Amino acid sequence: MVARLIDEDPEGAYGYSKVALRLASRVAAVREAAGFAAYANQKYAEALAEFRAARRMTGSAELWPLMADCERGLGRPEKALDMAGAPEVHKLDKAGQVEMRLVAAGARRDMGQLDAAIVTLQSPELASNSVQPWTARLRYAYADALLTAGREGEAREWFAKAVEADRDGSTDASDRLAEMDGVEFVDAFDESDDTNGDDVDVEAVEAVDIEVKDQHVEDDEDDEDDKD
Repeated sequence: MVARLIDEDPEGAYGYSKVALRLASRVAAVREAAGFAAYANQKYAEALAEFRAARRMTGSAELWPLMADCERGLGRPEKALDMAGAPEVHKLDKAGQVEMRLVAAGARRDMGQLDAAIVTLQSPELASNSVQPWTARLRYAYADALLTAGREGEAREWFAKAVEADRDGSTDASDRLAEMDGVEFVDAFDESDDTNGDDVDVEAVEAVDIEVKDQHVEDDEDDEDDKD
């Protein structure tokens, strides 16, 4: 239930995780799920405690980037950077190492080190033309850092590259790119939008609708008379 609800209803997922903890707190998967649920609700201290517990039980370094990001959430970017340089990072798979790079870049930005954040994101994974599950998020983070640094031309290029890689809509790169190009989206069904300059006469439309319905009734009656 935590996995099912965490994206659409994080509070509901958090509630289920608390029940699971009461029933089976010594199960590593339960502690990990509770950590994800707390993380999704920005309860970073609680999430960090659960991730640490799960890591002690399994001995795996898989949760290391999330633990570092919890440190960021708790206002300790220096601690996150220390974790980015720890031996545990070498035990991560490629996806985990990219995630750790994203966390480290975020920590640099938290500390006001924007240029260092940009350099941190520059990597073989960023330069690669191969699209991997992490590609869109990595390109997006790089584009956002460039834009913050005032490098708009480069930022636009990388937002466009993020759009190309974002096959499941994990980022809002297309919206950011449209915003940079001055494209404004208008909801065609927004009743408050009066872009045509003409108000729709609702009563007139309803009157026409009634007239059409009456005509259909008369036509049906004529058809019945013809049959008779």
